[in-house]
Amino acid sequence: MLTDKRVRESLEEILVPGVMRNVVKLNLVRQISVSGKKVDISLSAAAMGQDTREWLKSKVQDTVKKLPGVEDVNIYFADAKPKDVNELKRVIAVMSGKGGVGKSLVTSLLGIALARHDKEVGILDADITGPSIPKMFGLGSARPSGSDNGILPVLSRMGIEIMSINLLLPHEDDAVIWRGPLIGKAITQFWEEVLWGYLDYLIVDLPPGTADAPLTVMQQLPVSGVIIVFSPQELAAMVVRKAVKMVQQAMHIPILGVVENMSYFVVPGTEKRLEIFGKSRAQEMAKAADAPLLAQIPIDPLLAQLCDEGSIERYDSDFMDILADTLSKAVPVD
Repeated sequence: MLTDKRVRESLEEILVPGVMRNVVKLNLVRQISVSGKKVDISLSAAAMGQDTREWLKSKVQDTVKKLPGVEDVNIYFADAKPKDVNELKRVIAVMSGKGGVGKSLVTSLLGIALARHDKEVGILDADITGPSIPKMFGLGSARPSGSDNGILPVLSRMGIEIMSINLLLPHEDDAVIWRGPLIGKAITQFWEEVLWGYLDYLIVDLPPGTADAPLTVMQQLPVSGVIIVFSPQELAAMVVRKAVKMVQQAMHIPILGVVENMSYFVVPGTEKRLEIFGKSRAQEMAKAADAPLLAQIPIDPLLAQLCDEGSIERYDSDFMDILADTLSKAVPVD
């Protein structure tokens, strides 16, 4: 028997050009009506240029007509903006008061871990002046597509949606020399004008500090919680405590946990740990944030190599599963 559900299932095989994610997961299917042997389908036109619309119309018609009992298929496009189409269940911000502690690394590893747990994941790189997410995922030559009314994100090898200012620059080493208001506007555009579609988790990689950019994210995005990243040095811990106070006292957003990066180095061929950057402050920071310690990430030459090669998705470690499990329980999407 022909049903709305059966029609929707058939549409899952249609990948949207430019992002290569299916029309259902991009949340473009607005309405399906089945009447006898006739099927009417309404699709959102958000971020779709005219050529893409024509291609989708033809592809959807051909696909649905193959279903038993279908004789007539009508496709309609409804004008909409990405922000009206997007359905993001949880927004997680990764934050630190200090640069160079590994926020982008933790953002990437968290996204990869969640994707391996069959979650639909996107990464918004809000570090406008120091973006590094595309480099780690090997997206140097990739460019977003779209139309006048929206942008399509770039898809990583394992299907993580990514948007970063570096994907819009002619060269990845071009500098973005902007003042605060422009940076805040760019972050807002990445939130409102990118067609994220349906996601379980959107992870936002924040720039360091407690100024304009982090404030823009905290105030304008429905942030479900924050993950604080730090390294063992006392200087880093002192600055990160400022970020903790900002989140707790000024923004009243829950801190989901803390991650200590560059925590130790395991001497090759032994199990000996060297605390190269000083004694761990993991428990101290967890207490200051009144949040659990999610992971202590070691200094791993392999991880550094994979990041440089743009192959971070090949990295695997037990702490990644712990990150994904803990976050899934703290802010469930089901």
